[in-house]
Amino acid sequence: MIKSMTGFGRCEVQKESRKFTVELKGVNHRYLDVNIRMPKKLNFFETAIRTLLKSYVNRGKVDIFITYEDTSQAQVSVKYNAALAAEYLGYLKQMEEEFGLENDVRVSTLSRYPEVFTMEEQAEDETELWNGLKEALEGAFAQFVETRTAEGENLKKDILEKLSVLEEQVAYVEERSPQIVAEYRAKLEEKVRELLEDTQIEDSRIAAEVILFADKICTDEEVVRLKSHIQHMRNTLEEPEGIGRKLDFIAQEMNREANTILSKANDLEVSNHAISLKTEIEKIREQIQNIE
Repeated sequence: MIKSMTGFGRCEVQKESRKFTVELKGVNHRYLDVNIRMPKKLNFFETAIRTLLKSYVNRGKVDIFITYEDTSQAQVSVKYNAALAAEYLGYLKQMEEEFGLENDVRVSTLSRYPEVFTMEEQAEDETELWNGLKEALEGAFAQFVETRTAEGENLKKDILEKLSVLEEQVAYVEERSPQIVAEYRAKLEEKVRELLEDTQIEDSRIAAEVILFADKICTDEEVVRLKSHIQHMRNTLEEPEGIGRKLDFIAQEMNREANTILSKANDLEVSNHAISLKTEIEKIREQIQNIE
């Protein structure tokens, strides 16, 4: 099943006091380009996040946004540095004796001295943290794949419709080519008769000229290859995944054959259909740019 590179996914997971929210969006890109925005606390898991994403996505520009909340009361703890407080107090007493000052230091005053009390963040259990984050990631990634798959089906349907239009154009060129040669022979014979009037026309010379003309405008090989490319693209669209680059290559080859048909065209109708061929192929190529 083909996938578009455009998609969106979101998942929110609540694990006791922890809440993880993951959002991601994707657009087309030649390779897999991942940008992750998350709290510093989760930076340790960046490699694991990228590895997990690769099991869901092969190509595209993907932006991931992660938020994390911990509402527990045990996030931080207060640390009392008794040795430092004693050192402060010792120096204050020394100042009292040296300068004859009243020592009016209270506990509330001493507690405000630098580093006497510090707030220390509690160490997180990395396994529990990753389990919660992973659940949110997998939920968002799964939704992301669903939206990309749905869009991929729409792209597939549109491309198949355009391939049917191509087949109609190719069929016309194939049918019209022999008619062009017959019309050329009739016009050539008429012109020769006008020039030579009653003189006998040499059929061999007329035939030789017609053969040269037919060889010059012949598009049989291009038509056969173009029909083969159309069928090849249909078959490729049925492949499971990772077909974007392959489809783009086939479209390039189709465009090459259409260009050749246009350059050989010596008939207004064939020229118009060759232009239509190129237009439809370009539309297909635009759609292919969005396929993973």
